[in-house]
Amino acid sequence: MTWVGMLIALAGALGYALGAALQQYEAVAEGASLRLVKRPRWWIGGAISFTGACLHAVALSFAPLVAVQPISVATLVFAVPLAAFMYGRKPYKGEIIGSVAVAVGLLWLMLLVPSHNVTPRLGDGAALGFVAVIAVITLATQFAASRVHGSAKALLLAASAGVATASVSTFVRVVGGGMQGDWGRLIHWFSLAIPVLLICATVLLQRSYAVGYFGIAYAGVQVIDPITSVLAGAILLGEPLPTNPSTAIPALLAAALTIGGTITLGRLAPDHHAAPAPAKAVRPVKPAVPLERKITVSSPTVDASAASRPSTATSDLG
Repeated sequence: MTWVGMLIALAGALGYALGAALQQYEAVAEGASLRLVKRPRWWIGGAISFTGACLHAVALSFAPLVAVQPISVATLVFAVPLAAFMYGRKPYKGEIIGSVAVAVGLLWLMLLVPSHNVTPRLGDGAALGFVAVIAVITLATQFAASRVHGSAKALLLAASAGVATASVSTFVRVVGGGMQGDWGRLIHWFSLAIPVLLICATVLLQRSYAVGYFGIAYAGVQVIDPITSVLAGAILLGEPLPTNPSTAIPALLAAALTIGGTITLGRLAPDHHAAPAPAKAVRPVKPAVPLERKITVSSPTVDASAASRPSTATSDLG
């Protein structure tokens, strides 16, 4: 059954990557605005991404986390080539190297986190404080993004989307893991917070996509989301963090690999839609003048009265 779960996870990873590439293509064309809801391809990308996320959840019921999560992290390796294909080009060498470095480094970091089996519990006060912290981080990164341009702007916007996505994962973890068969526990404001935070995360993600640096934006979300989720789990839910000193050096190497891959992706040029070639101005052609109208024959006119009058010079001579 583990192989079944891994195959389902692979299908989900491909779906999530394809959906992200489709949505980014439309976000670059229209910007992060309400005009996106009029783009069928944007909706198709969202539906494919949602299906990929659902397949990931199904895969976890067939295979352990250590087998499924590496495939989920590999979405970056799939998404970047798919985005390049959307723009009609081959992936750059830097895109491939940066994507692989980020995926391997992030996977390495995740494998260092010890497994846990703690029932998640979160009080109302701690939950409100968590939402407030997420809001402050989001506002700070949005403000900073308004002051910069290029890949730095895309990365800051991706950080906003990453922390928002992590907040969704945290509340899903609390609601789903804390149910324990009691469906009545769904009747809580936590359940209402999930779709609200999800909408916020989607909007922030489209803003990061609209800058045009898909590799750095997607990598930023993939890095910030799990790191924020792990920290939230440790601080709020009592989940363990690695404490063995032997993990310090591997963690530093993994972090360096992840940061190096992110920097590599940030140095790449942004993608833009090809502008249509301007139409050449055609000077209107005047219609040709017909030959019979162009050539005119003038005939001398004779004044009859002048012809009948006697010549003045002749009468003077007489």
